[in-house]
Order: sequence, then C-alpha cells, then structure tokens
Amino acid sequence: MKKNYNSTRRKLFLPEYGRHIHEMVDSLLKIEDRRERTRQAKAVIAVMGNLNPLLRDTADFTHKLWDHLFIMSDFQLDVDSPYPRPTRQELTVSPHPMHYSQRRILFKHYGKYVEEMIRSLVGKSGPAVSGTVDCLARYMRAKSFEYNQEHPNNEVIIKDIKLMSGGNISMDETAINNLRSDYKQHFAAHVQKGQQRPNGRTMQKGRSNARTRQNGFQPNGHQGHANHAKNGRPYNSAK
Repeated sequence: MKKNYNSTRRKLFLPEYGRHIHEMVDSLLKIEDRRERTRQAKAVIAVMGNLNPLLRDTADFTHKLWDHLFIMSDFQLDVDSPYPRPTRQELTVSPHPMHYSQRRILFKHYGKYVEEMIRSLVGKSGPAVSGTVDCLARYMRAKSFEYNQEHPNNEVIIKDIKLMSGGNISMDETAINNLRSDYKQHFAAHVQKGQQRPNGRTMQKGRSNARTRQNGFQPNGHQGHANHAKNGRPYNSAK
C-alpha cells in the first residue's frame, strides 16, 4: 500500500479549512459545465460556512468565503460569483514600510518626551517656565528612582537639565537644590527581641513555652510531671 504523508502533499493555501475542503475545490476545476460548476461552488461555500457558524451574522462573511474559495483554487476557478472576482495582485499587496525614529535618546531612563519638553523651554523665561522646570526635575527624580532604585542628588538633575538643553535654559538652581524626595517612606526602627519597647514592655523569648510549663504540660507528651514534683512524690516515667 502506498503511504501518503502530509509532508509529501502539496502545500495548502488556507490550512484553517483543512485538506478536504481544498480537495473539494480541486474537484470544481474538473467540472466542464459552467452552470454545474457554479452550483457545486455554492455547495462548497455552504460547507465552508458550516465550519464557522458563529460568524454567519457578521458583515461581509459571505464575501470573505467567496474570496477564500478563489484563493484555494489558486485564482483558476471560473464561476458566476455574486461578488467581484479578486485578483492575485489585489490580495498580495504589501503594506508600505513604516519609518521609525532613529534619533538617539540622551537619557533613556528619563524618556524622549522629557528631553523634548526641556528643549521647548530653551530661550523662554518667566515664572511659568520656572514652575515647569521644577515639575520636570521632580519627575526626573521619580524616573531615576524607578530605573536605578536610588534617588539621585539634585546636582545630578541640574547637570542633566543643562546637558539636555545645551545650557540655554533659565532655571532656579536654588529651588531645585531644595527639592526633597516625595517617595521616601520613613519606617519605624524594628524592635529586636529582648529590647524594651517605647511603652516599657520587653520582648520575651519563648512566652508560649513558659506558659505551657506553668500549666504542667511538657513538649514530650508527659503531663503531670510538675504536679508530682509539687506534691513531693517522684515521677516515674516507666509507669
């Protein structure tokens, strides 16, 4: 018996329809009568629609099925289609390539827009510009903390602003130097075991063990040892 593997078969144009649908389309090319060929093509379209019944109510669903029928026939099927017959050139048009910006970002952790905003302030002055630079400096501190996990010095922020603006921006260096970190969280010091708390209490190690020993329960499962010792009688563990 001759073995027939998928690796030796021809490549499918639309694998989502399966090989049987492609064989049905190939059989349409062998029908000589155009009217009968059109009737059989409509039957194949109905079978193709049954593969995705949930998409029947969508717009242009039947139009897509007819286009797929012509694609699977390698644009060789000649039938009376209710829609314009597509051509190979129409369906194989490649999109225009998109040109991406190749401009180098000076400081990637600040981002491109921070650099553009600083350059837009070059040559301008006034309280609005000073407030904008102050907000940008705070934002730069936040982004630097996200990138480096540490807050930079205010001198570093001033240096980076001058570098991105080419030294042609007016800013209040004193106000920027007085910036504080709004992202630092001051946690209370952790109290070690045995140290005294602010309310005067101390952390005692092994409170639960001391409580169980007072109640006469031993960790090894022997209970009553403390009671025997309290009554003056020796405790014999062999009983």
